[in-house]
Formats: sequence, structure tokens, C-alpha cells
Amino acid sequence: MNWKQLPQTEDLSVFLSVVKNGSFVSAAHDLGMSPAYVSKRIQVLESSLNTKLFHRTTRSIALTDDGQCTADWSAKVLANIDELFSNLSDAKANPAGRLMICSTFGFGRVHVGPALTKLVEQYPELDVRLELYDRAVDIVHEGFDLEIRVGDDLPEHHVAKMLVANHRILCASPCYIAENGVPETLEQLRTHQCLAIRERGINYGTWCLEDLNGEKHTVKVDGTLSSNNGEVLVNWALDGKGILLRSYWDVREKIKAGDLVHILSDYSQSANVWAIYPTKSSQSAKMRLSLDFLRQHFETEIRDQRSDKVSSESKHIL
Repeated sequence: MNWKQLPQTEDLSVFLSVVKNGSFVSAAHDLGMSPAYVSKRIQVLESSLNTKLFHRTTRSIALTDDGQCTADWSAKVLANIDELFSNLSDAKANPAGRLMICSTFGFGRVHVGPALTKLVEQYPELDVRLELYDRAVDIVHEGFDLEIRVGDDLPEHHVAKMLVANHRILCASPCYIAENGVPETLEQLRTHQCLAIRERGINYGTWCLEDLNGEKHTVKVDGTLSSNNGEVLVNWALDGKGILLRSYWDVREKIKAGDLVHILSDYSQSANVWAIYPTKSSQSAKMRLSLDFLRQHFETEIRDQRSDKVSSESKHIL
């Protein structure tokens, strides 16, 4: 191959965006480019490689065999170039480049989004993109550098680093308690309306909890309301529709205000926050600095909340 005709990294990036989005128009929207420009870059790339990358019809596109091979290598080439820059001496202190991150809707919107705002304030050369899902994500094939995940169901084929220890608690509104009473044992949850979440990694209809001695307990729960959105569940709990199992992060202000009551406080559910990323990214300076920042941010946030909890409990004692 003539070295002067080697593919440009921009063309490889555009190509991978088309593969990810499944169309030229969607890729153009994703990249902030015109469809005509995206089409032109693909033509230039095909010319450079002297091959056809897509089977195209009026309604869809599909990768050719050469296109699939090019997609696999493009991801490796761009990752290697990004790692080269991120590990240069200046980048070790001032990370730069794109960082593609995904998380779940609720945790991503409430906690990851604000954390990333502060991350780019500290490292302005980073170009951070956050996408939120309520499904399992293949971070390698979907082009993500990092997933922020809540819960201890971890993949074996990626690196997993705990950012902060966290737990979920049981709570209900005062009006629900006034009408239905407080369950005194886990078994009594079976007779209550329980607000269950239908989310990836969650065993719907079953709550697995741990007592103060570390002993695990499983209880079947039921209720007439369920959702895949945690904020909806919190609002239902506030309206007195049932008992909620939710991260203390998400309900602490409601508990402090008296809008929700912490019940069965001897039981909780582990909901640690993890960073999941490919093994190839483990030596990236950009990744290391970003993870250190996120860990410190979440630890500070949850430490502040624990201090608020102790202060609130002291006031109740007094």
C-alpha cells in the first residue's frame, strides 16, 4: 500500500459511527455533520482501502466481510492512537481526548452527569460523552471506554474497579404507614404493596437483603405498580403507593424532610458503584486520572450524606 493513501483517523472514526448508528443519517446527527459529508468520508475511506465496506439498499446498510474486518481494526487503531496521546508526559497530568461513558438512566442523570461536569472543569482537554440506557451494554462493540454501574453483578471479561461502597434501604411514606402499618419482619413484606423496579441486573419480584450480621435474606415481594425508572418509583412511594427499596443516595433528602421513613433499618442491600472498562484501557493515563477523580467525587458525596444522616439522627435523639 502507498503510505500516502493510508486512511485518515477521522475517516475511521466516521466509519465506526456509521457502524454503531446503523445509518449515514443517524451517524451524521451523532457527529454533528451533514449526511453528505459522512457519505464523502466513507467514499474516501473505501478508496483508500480499495474495497467496499457496506452493502447498501434504500432502507438499510450492512457491513461487507471487508467492512467487518475494517471495523474491528479501526477500533483497535483509534484506541492505540488515543492511548499513545494519553500516555505522553503532558497528558499524564492533563488528560485529553474523547471519553465515551455509559450508565443507567436514574444513576446516570442524578449522579454521573454532575460528576462529569466537575471532571471536565478540572480536565478541560477531555471531550466527554455520556449515554444512558436501561439495558445491558456491550461496551467494546458499542464503542464505550467506561461504564458506571450500580450493583455487584460484574462481567468477568472486563476490568471492574469499585468507585464507592453503597447500599439500598427500605422506606415508605408516613401516609402509607398510617394506613397499612409498619412491617416488623421481612416476611411481612409479602403482605404489603412493594414498588419493584424492572431494570437490567435486577431480579424482579425478589429482594435480596443483608442483616447487620452479614447474613443474607431473600424475600418475594409483590405490588400493583412497577417501573424501569427509579424516579417514578420514588414518586409513587411519596404518594403512599407502597414500600420502596432504593439507594440511600436517592432518598436521603426525602427522609431528612420526613416525606419518607426508613423502615426495617436492620436490613439493607449492597449497591456498590463500579467502573467497568476493557482490559486494554487499564494502562491509559486518561482512564486512571478520570477514575481517580470519580472515586474521590463519589466518596466525598456519600461521606457528606452519611454526615447528614448522623446529624439528622442526633437531632431526633435530642
